[in-house]
Amino acid sequence: MHNIITGVDLAKEEIQVCVSKRNKVQSNQAMTPSQFTSWLASSKSMTIVFEACSTSNYWKQSALKYGHDAQIISAKLVATVRQNQKTDKNDALAVAQAAQLLDVSFINGKSKEQQELQTLVRLRELAVKHKVAMQNQIKSLLLEFNIRVSPSQGGLNGVVQSVLEDAENGFSMVFRQALHMAWQQLLLCIESIQQYDLCLEKAANQHPACKALQAIEGVGPLNAINLYIALGCGEMGTFNKGRDASACIGLTPIQHSSGGKVKLGSIGKHVKNSSIRSCLVSGAMAAVNQATKRPAKTKKDLWIQQMVERKGKRCAAVALANKTVRTAFAMLANGTEYKAELLAV
Repeated sequence: MHNIITGVDLAKEEIQVCVSKRNKVQSNQAMTPSQFTSWLASSKSMTIVFEACSTSNYWKQSALKYGHDAQIISAKLVATVRQNQKTDKNDALAVAQAAQLLDVSFINGKSKEQQELQTLVRLRELAVKHKVAMQNQIKSLLLEFNIRVSPSQGGLNGVVQSVLEDAENGFSMVFRQALHMAWQQLLLCIESIQQYDLCLEKAANQHPACKALQAIEGVGPLNAINLYIALGCGEMGTFNKGRDASACIGLTPIQHSSGGKVKLGSIGKHVKNSSIRSCLVSGAMAAVNQATKRPAKTKKDLWIQQMVERKGKRCAAVALANKTVRTAFAMLANGTEYKAELLAV
């Protein structure tokens, strides 16, 4: 780390830059984004630490481009270190102070490629949320007329079409038009999800690391991209080992240790990476269901079957997801490919 450490508090219209040298503040001033870009280009090489936010990845990439040592630090840690009231100056100073703590863990950040993949995943997640919300709203509004959706009636599609086509149910034309519009919006949302799935599949197959990750049991295009985004690429700066990555995603028991006594609790569901965790467990459950329907061909299949016998399918799925993250970490860290070990005949 350089002698000059600069803490940066990012905002949309104004960027606060606190330059410190040998634990003394040299300057703490506000800049516009264009001024900050010029400052990065003209300044000597230094350590620049950004508080994690929506634009921190972009500015880290810009700082690296101009030859600086750029890092991203947790906003929660900065809030803990900050003294006095919350202002831009105090935030920038706190960033610089937090960066100088002993054994501080920085956030690895994302490359532009990872940001593109993350955008695809987030757009798909938003479309899925809209689809579920629209389905629930249509079902609830029809239920107010005592019109229930059931599989025997063809599901929601069959019920909506029946309401629209039945001329004797007493509904007005205005109501039918509104219901028809809502149904068309739902169909468009479903179509958009299918298009996002195709984009994700194409992106995963084009990327060598994501394509290699799909060889793991229960990992498809979506999980491969999620793992690549979460674990990083080339420099594995965020995690030192696979267990740390698995714990961050929320697939290991919560630890409550004190006084030399190690106490492991349950595997908590409330984690920051809840969406990634959900996708990994869903993929693992699919692999568990397949493994229990046929004779074991690989050592992983045998392990899954034994785990299901001891703990049940749900615990086996979480355990398999945990193993998947560790395997993916090893593959990305070492640049290796996954090959399932066959059972001896």
